[in-house]
Amino acid sequence: MAVELDDADLTILRVLQNDCRTGLEALAQECHLSVPSVQRRLKRLRENGVIQKEVAVLDQNRFDYKMTFIVLVELERESLQQLDLFRKRARNEPLVQQCYYVTGEADFILICTAHDMQDFEELTHRLFFENSNVRRFRTSVVMDRTKTGLTVPI
Repeated sequence: MAVELDDADLTILRVLQNDCRTGLEALAQECHLSVPSVQRRLKRLRENGVIQKEVAVLDQNRFDYKMTFIVLVELERESLQQLDLFRKRARNEPLVQQCYYVTGEADFILICTAHDMQDFEELTHRLFFENSNVRRFRTSVVMDRTKTGLTVPI
């Protein structure tokens, strides 16, 4: 269902993408609206799924997750059941940060994190080697996180 967004909604979303801890008063001031109006808008944006989740972005290095990997996965069979099974495995794996079903040479692209190479090797066994439907996977090790984020340019 499409949700119509006006300028005030877009302002609220831009501010919250930058800092979801921004208070209602600050949002109201930014949008030139009352606090109750901003509260109603936020409730509607959350209920309609425009705002899916509000999270804290952590510094991986503080938790010893120093390695990031980009993994291209090619499946043997692409039936709906097989695709759903792989999606479920990826969703349930804590070291998989992002999973995309894509066109091209690979079927999925995963963004994974790990403490070290041994940790990543264990992940490959769980996700790929123990899955008979994975034809092959190719891995790139991230040398530098130049830009990360999920903001939408609105």
